[in-house]
Amino acid sequence: MVVPELRPWRAAGPHAARVAAALRPRLARVAATLAPPLARLRRNVSARATPSGAPRDTEAAGPRGNRVARAVQPQVARLVQATKARVGHLRGTRPKPGPNWRYTAGATTVGLALAAVVVTAAGPWDSRGQRTAERDHAVALDRAGGADHGPAHGPTHPGDAVPGPAPSAAAVLAGLGGYGGATGNTVKSAPQAAAPDPAALATVLGPLLGDPALGPVHTAAVVDVATGRLLYGSGADQALTPASTTKIATAVAALSAMGPDHRLTTRTAFEPDTGELVLVGGGDPTLTARPRADGWASLRTLAGSTAAALKKRGIERVTLSYDTTLFAGSGRHPIGENGNLARVTALAADEARTDDSTSGPVQRYPDPAAQATNEFAAFLNAADITTSPPGPSKASTRAETLATVSSPPLSALVERMLTYSDNDIAEALARQTALASGVRADFAGGGTAIGAQLKKLGLPTAGAVFHDGSGLDRTDKLTARLLTALLTKAADPTRPGLRPALTGLPVARFTGTLSTRFVDGPADGAAGVVRAKTGTLSGVNTLSGMVVDQDGRLLAFAFLTSDPDSPGEAAPVQAALDRVATALAGCGCG
Repeated sequence: MVVPELRPWRAAGPHAARVAAALRPRLARVAATLAPPLARLRRNVSARATPSGAPRDTEAAGPRGNRVARAVQPQVARLVQATKARVGHLRGTRPKPGPNWRYTAGATTVGLALAAVVVTAAGPWDSRGQRTAERDHAVALDRAGGADHGPAHGPTHPGDAVPGPAPSAAAVLAGLGGYGGATGNTVKSAPQAAAPDPAALATVLGPLLGDPALGPVHTAAVVDVATGRLLYGSGADQALTPASTTKIATAVAALSAMGPDHRLTTRTAFEPDTGELVLVGGGDPTLTARPRADGWASLRTLAGSTAAALKKRGIERVTLSYDTTLFAGSGRHPIGENGNLARVTALAADEARTDDSTSGPVQRYPDPAAQATNEFAAFLNAADITTSPPGPSKASTRAETLATVSSPPLSALVERMLTYSDNDIAEALARQTALASGVRADFAGGGTAIGAQLKKLGLPTAGAVFHDGSGLDRTDKLTARLLTALLTKAADPTRPGLRPALTGLPVARFTGTLSTRFVDGPADGAAGVVRAKTGTLSGVNTLSGMVVDQDGRLLAFAFLTSDPDSPGEAAPVQAALDRVATALAGCGCG
């Protein structure tokens, strides 16, 4: 199913206003019915709030209920504000604070909570590989305009300006589900507009790609996803340093090698002959020691289960060790010690971050495995299991597995990696791809495995060089043609397992590394419409992703720049790339 943008909504404004007025009494009755339980729920959540204000899991709500509540809360706020702004626009008045909006909020909360439960029960994929949550999100956003972004209840003081609605992200979200990929298979229910005319496209993009801000060397490719046809190319086969757009290749290779449902398991193994307890790393880069795991594998949970298993055996004291032998070679990246990446190891908690951050550069613990095991020991001690100071070891084949925790599916890891450009996940997935491919799980093996998987998929790998999975290595090389081919392959409905390589891409001005991009000048018009992976190194800036043009055609693009002699401020280059992507989104070149 393709979710079209309902442009006739604007024309239907007066009718919608009348419908809204008619619904208000019903909403009032619904709100009156729901007010007491909602108030109790709000009091319970507030009473159990953490110091940071985030609600803890409770016995009443349960982990899943709390996850749903946390997931729904920001959408509720945005949808309520959008509703206020929209109805106010239709009626020719500014939205004002009042009890009617509380009715709307109550009904919206219930509706979104029910939708979240339905999505959870239905699973993350539909029959063509489109993420169900993505499709439903597109439906929710299918409106002209978006969140108000102003004060939660309208202007604080009389005369305050009311911000205009933000652009809707519906077009690109819908587009991901409605095209057949390079196989030429299209969804019959989605009528296809003509692909852009290459000459017209060149007229639009050529001058923008000539911007001096892009430096002396830049390449570009634009491909029609439905057919795989190259519509525009400028140096499309010239290999350049891709920076973090390398992660698109890592994502596709990992998904191809292991499948989207694969999970990474961390376990404890007990040596009955020696009384040694071994914490065995499974190469899960998302293992967490934080009090609230938020769905990721929890080191605390593993410790609790391990302690319970030991007590059943009458054991209260163990020699504690850790096993990192799943990965091979040095964990030190060729760039050296760097806040963008911890030492790569099969055992680490919270990416060895020394603070509470979850993304971005930060100081890391020098020995992630030792640090994670020390935290594990503290959890065991709290459960009345005494441990020795931990040290490295290897679990033998005689060891008995006591407890395990597993990561979310690989699809979730890939999406997190792409959205936040997570280098730690990227390097772990490169090594996991190496293991699945039967090669040595080190930097070189990961690069070899990625290239081999892409070649197996029939992708144009000529000129491609992979020395890591994150793109931090400046000796990596990719072509614009390969990047667009990766995206087109991931859109192929016959390969639904590759879809997270698209759904994880940041959305312009909304998510991840694009949340602060596409905000100035003409690029503002593409906010919520462009979905792309960024890449930034000194003197290197890249952007590759998907967009639905003005004719409703889904296009894949890749723009790479290199100016090693001028490794200065990246902002002007990024702004120039944003303008090119914006022009592509606004092109009615069919």
